[in-house]
Amino acid sequence: MRPHDILIPAAAGLCCKPGGFHIDPVRTVERALITHGHSDHARPGHGAVLATQETLDLMRLRYGDNFARSTQAIGYGEEIRLGDVRVRFHPAGHVLGSAQVAVTCEKTCIVAAGDYKDAPDPTCTPFEIVPCDVFITEATFGLPVFRHGNASAEVNKLLSSVALFPERAHLVGAYSLGKAQRVIALIRQAGYDAPIYLHGAMETITSYYQSRGVELGELRPVKGVRKADLAGTITLAPPSATSDIWTRRFPDPVTAFASGWMRVRARARQRGVELPLVISDHADWDGLTSTIAATGAGEIWVTHGQEDALVHWCTTQGLVARPLALVGYGDEDGDEALSASESAEA
Repeated sequence: MRPHDILIPAAAGLCCKPGGFHIDPVRTVERALITHGHSDHARPGHGAVLATQETLDLMRLRYGDNFARSTQAIGYGEEIRLGDVRVRFHPAGHVLGSAQVAVTCEKTCIVAAGDYKDAPDPTCTPFEIVPCDVFITEATFGLPVFRHGNASAEVNKLLSSVALFPERAHLVGAYSLGKAQRVIALIRQAGYDAPIYLHGAMETITSYYQSRGVELGELRPVKGVRKADLAGTITLAPPSATSDIWTRRFPDPVTAFASGWMRVRARARQRGVELPLVISDHADWDGLTSTIAATGAGEIWVTHGQEDALVHWCTTQGLVARPLALVGYGDEDGDEALSASESAEA
């Protein structure tokens, strides 16, 4: 069977007609396979949802118990049959519970990777190479300029600044699902054992990570702490909060932002970021190209990001490649945009 008879781009997202499902649909569908819990991939309202237990739990935390009519958990490496296809979930290394979806029909295997990274992350299962005929890759950082480097070295920059400015508070903008917990874990790995403070919007998901065995050390809510007591401390907050009036509760705050986009200095200046930290939960250019090569796929479909550059690279390697031009997906978790009232209450 030809690959485009198995999976095709549709208005609701990537559609598998032989299996009767969509992968990460952007519109309400009868059956959805969800790769991970970020809100641009995991939307409420579907009839049936198949995902890892962690992704289902995160959707329940965010959307309530009735986010879908029915749910089914699938483990990594487990195979189930849906219609005329077989489906397996494999680790994507993006955030806790994130998965690649391998769809096999007859002898053709297509892997939809969702968002992924091949870099080490102490807070989630490492990315797994899945041999396939067609590989569907993201291209969020699909330009050669994006080489993320060592995340631990970026955290050391933060800790050096904390030591240099003990009279100032350090406020780190990080997305609430995945990035915040990874940054905290990296800070702990670097030997920092003082309490780390959290914006209210971070608390629920971070507590869930801890309940799944992710060691994050002592964490405290920042709400109610006296301004003077926050000197020399580290606080994690959604990126939008770091440019909000909420920051006035901190003594002379050093504003940091953990993102792959911090490789672009103009973006850091535009956001008023004093301490840019190049830490991404997406594969960089080298990660994308090495992963594509390692899958052994002869055909590459590229979606949500710098599609043209990655398609061009694939063709120079003798691969068949095309952009999918799917819409509705962001570069990170879309939930970082807090309302003024949420920021004020946190």
